[in-house]
Amino acid sequence: MINNITTVNFEKEVLQAEGTVLVDFWAAWCMPCKMLSPIVDQVAEEHPDIKVCKINIDQEPQLAMRYSVMSIPTLMVFKSGQVWKKSVGLVSKDAVLAML
Repeated sequence: MINNITTVNFEKEVLQAEGTVLVDFWAAWCMPCKMLSPIVDQVAEEHPDIKVCKINIDQEPQLAMRYSVMSIPTLMVFKSGQVWKKSVGLVSKDAVLAML
């Protein structure tokens, strides 16, 4: 299951979440984001123990600024409310899994 994140639910869904949280910062106009999206969806489906979230930076620019997202797609792995790993640009499924 993919969780769509906004400034309203970010604290609860990401920072207060137990376990590992994968966050995908994306935008509808971004072609690499569109190419990464099915990979993120597969990871969510195949790993129900990982919470997977997506943040549309056009709708939530303050969250992108808060985490200094300058290029998209950007993936961040959060553990205990802290950024644990970060990846910028289109990456393979294996690279996403290696982050987790």
